[in-house]
Amino acid sequence: MSLFKSASTISLLTLASRVAGLVRDQLFAATFGANAMTDAFYVAFRIPNLFRRLFGEGAFSQAFVPVLAASKAKHGMEATKLLIDSVATLLTWVLVFTCVLGVLGAPLLVWAMAGGLQQEPQAYGAAITMTRWMFPYILFISLVSMASGILNTWRIFAVPAATPVLLNVAMIGATVWATPWFRNHGIEPIYAQTVGVMLGGVLQLGVQIPALKRLGLFPKIGASWSVVRAAWADEATKNVAKLMVPALLGVGVAQISLFINTQIASRLAPGSVSWLSGADRLMEFPTAMLGVALGAVLMPQLAGAKAANAPEKYSAMLDWGLRLVVLLAVPCSVALLTFATPLVAVIFHYGAFTERDVGQTALALMGWGVGLLGVVAIKVLAPGFYASHNMKTPARIAIVVLVITQLINLALVPLLQHAALTLSVGLGALINALWLLIGLRQRGSYQPRPGWWKFSLQVVAASALLAVFLIWAAGAVPWTRFPDAKLERIGLLALVLLASAAIYFVALWAAGLKLRKLLRPDGNLA
Repeated sequence: MSLFKSASTISLLTLASRVAGLVRDQLFAATFGANAMTDAFYVAFRIPNLFRRLFGEGAFSQAFVPVLAASKAKHGMEATKLLIDSVATLLTWVLVFTCVLGVLGAPLLVWAMAGGLQQEPQAYGAAITMTRWMFPYILFISLVSMASGILNTWRIFAVPAATPVLLNVAMIGATVWATPWFRNHGIEPIYAQTVGVMLGGVLQLGVQIPALKRLGLFPKIGASWSVVRAAWADEATKNVAKLMVPALLGVGVAQISLFINTQIASRLAPGSVSWLSGADRLMEFPTAMLGVALGAVLMPQLAGAKAANAPEKYSAMLDWGLRLVVLLAVPCSVALLTFATPLVAVIFHYGAFTERDVGQTALALMGWGVGLLGVVAIKVLAPGFYASHNMKTPARIAIVVLVITQLINLALVPLLQHAALTLSVGLGALINALWLLIGLRQRGSYQPRPGWWKFSLQVVAASALLAVFLIWAAGAVPWTRFPDAKLERIGLLALVLLASAAIYFVALWAAGLKLRKLLRPDGNLA
């Protein structure tokens, strides 16, 4: 059960981070509402986050962690420390150069991301200014991702999982204290959020350093040209770079999709980008608690099993991850589809965030509910390829799925407006996950254990019962009619969620599912 305990630790700490994130977004929504200026902030914040997907937990981690795990298994501590030093040196200088270009090229980046903001000149200018101030965030958060990959490979999961809460705490502080200060000094209040973002990046990196030093793995970053050349000459470092090329393609495709969707949203009704961002925040709860946790635990284990030439262990790890995905993502998907309005109302319906904003955000959230299973499953299935140093197959699949997603947008955006954007991504994720699964099966990398059909029927039956309860609960309470009764709504939501969990797991137990056996990587479903 050690892997399940590790995944549970990550999930609980991720939950703490997401709760802090919800408090952050509640304060943000109540303070600023959903308008052109909030759209400007979300656009500006997405730009450094886009590059983070490339240099941080996206392409870089996909290439770095398998090579690191293989080096740890085959070559020992000294060679692995040399690899860490070389990669850290190259990554740091690439990031510094990227930050300089990003600050200088902010107008072009904002235009490419959300040219529709030009309809509101003040918001468009604010987006450029905030992009310049927040772009160096990628330096800190990308180094945080590297540190997290090292710690996860050494099976230290708590510190990396806890660090994201610091960004939320910093942004909460910026909303509470910096925003009034900016307003009192005649500065646009939304700019206070840039202070929170940058402070959060510094704090997240700072908290990782002691853990790395205790392991003796704190990187030495070279400053001279000779050291940089030596780092590039290292064979393991070159291997990471080679693997990053197709990984960058795969991650880049996902970011192109985000670019296109944000561009489309910026040309719809004012507030559309903010509605989508609110839905994204709630969707991140299940995806982070399930997908990110499982991905962080599985990637080093899969890479180690592949390096040790242990195909049965490799397949068993994938099977275990997929069991948990189906067990937990399906009821979460049901909740997003049937209980979206109450979730959005309790979280965001305060201050300047209106009842109309609740309804529009809920529509976007329901779109995520359609594809949540696929979004989470990709976090388990894609590492099955990355651990084998196969970055090309997921990248090729992602390119085709991007085309499919935008064709869906072409058909549905005129009808569903901003809600079509989450629906298309969700449908694309389902296609992507199914394609990855078929690929692993065809290669013989994954052999499902007996009992999957029975298990699937048990989950579907329990989820159907859950859906009936949530539909009733959504209609039994006027969730948007008493925004001032904050504690009452939170209490009612907590009761509904607890009752939902009880109904789902009791139904599974009544259907004969042996949960403890299911959670063991070496167990089966029969």
